[in-house]
Amino acid sequence: MTEDHSQKMAALAAAAASSFLTPFMGSSVNIALPAIGEEFALDAVTLSWVATSAVLSAAIFLVPFGRLGDIHGRKRVFTCGVVTYTGSALLCALATSAPMLIAFRFTQGMGGAMIFGTGTAILTSAFPARERGKALGASVAAVYLGLTLGPSLGGFLTHHFGWRAVFLSNLPVGLMVIGVVAWRLKGEWADARGERFDLSGSALYILGLVATIYGFSRLPEAFGLGLTLLGLAGIAAFVLWESRSESPLLEMSLFRENRPFALSNLAALINYTATFGVGFLLSLHLQYVQGFSAQEAGLVLISQPLLMIFVALLSGWLSDRMSPAILAGLGMGLTTASLLTLLDLGRGTSAGSVIGSLVILGLGVGLFSSPNTNAVMSSVPPRFYGVASSTLGTMRLSGHMLSMGIVALALSLYMGRVPIAPESIDLFIRSGRAALLAFAALSFLGIFASMAGWRRPEAPDLER
Repeated sequence: MTEDHSQKMAALAAAAASSFLTPFMGSSVNIALPAIGEEFALDAVTLSWVATSAVLSAAIFLVPFGRLGDIHGRKRVFTCGVVTYTGSALLCALATSAPMLIAFRFTQGMGGAMIFGTGTAILTSAFPARERGKALGASVAAVYLGLTLGPSLGGFLTHHFGWRAVFLSNLPVGLMVIGVVAWRLKGEWADARGERFDLSGSALYILGLVATIYGFSRLPEAFGLGLTLLGLAGIAAFVLWESRSESPLLEMSLFRENRPFALSNLAALINYTATFGVGFLLSLHLQYVQGFSAQEAGLVLISQPLLMIFVALLSGWLSDRMSPAILAGLGMGLTTASLLTLLDLGRGTSAGSVIGSLVILGLGVGLFSSPNTNAVMSSVPPRFYGVASSTLGTMRLSGHMLSMGIVALALSLYMGRVPIAPESIDLFIRSGRAALLAFAALSFLGIFASMAGWRRPEAPDLER
């Protein structure tokens, strides 16, 4: 085995294992939420923050950590991320109160940001353009493997050993990734070494995103509206600052002058906004409305990501041979169809009907994700790999946050801050339907964002 091939395999192993780790954790926690809510006596909105806090943290720190990886070395930041993520999982398992658990989930999200901001960039740096789609497809497939095993294994662990076992199950994989990176991965990949880190821009970015996302989750309260508007003003100030910075945190010209980059990131934001909250809603629906155990609900929910594993591998391979826009647009169309089939979700909905909808959703998201990632990463030169990776990750995580914000808004409008109980089941069902309708509308718009203006770039390839 040549040294080059060995490095490729080490990069793929580290990126794929870490890609597995974070979605496995998220989907496992969704299944464990009713058990967590019962132990700490949480209402539905507060319970959503057990899932949301980690996503919020990852979203706000992703671009800064991606830029630090470009400057100081992607392997270094990636390693810190895996250590932080794994250590936080242990602390979550030891939490004795809801605020403590939410705080440790926030810290875990910081580790996730370091992983997301550098993992795809490492993979893109290690593989040439002609092999990149296949490698990215394998990494995306690992995400869906995590999503597949999360509900089933998370349900099993929660049912037999309690919700704390879900967090402890992350430790072996985390330690394995640390070992691979430390002993097998030799590259550092700091293509922007020597450039200045934009601390002021980072502060504007973090504060603006926190205010926007948290404010959105507090709508329709006046406080939520004010905070959202303040956050949007902060993001506008960030854009203005970055446009004038000599060493920007995020290169604004990528959005102004690189149409494939801008539209592919917009499509990613729409896709993840329209799909992330579905797993949260269905997990609660199956357990509270249908009376399933955590283990039974997990077995129903694996139907979507199980299919996505194979579709992501195929679509990643195809995206090296045909326009990613066609594949991504088809994926968004199937996603829209699946969400429409879930609009009649109610007391009488069978498990078979839910599985059928999830199979279509799995096809759609699987067809979208790998080509979309390839489109984004292939649209920029190597010195922007970290920024492109972290920007795409930010779109994904911001989409997750907005998706949970839509769910929280629907719950607030229809239920208020009351626990999900037999007397409030009908209100919960109406909340879920309202959120799913919003997701379907967004997904329909995503079809056009996916297919608009993609062309395989020529000039950047000269730098690779």
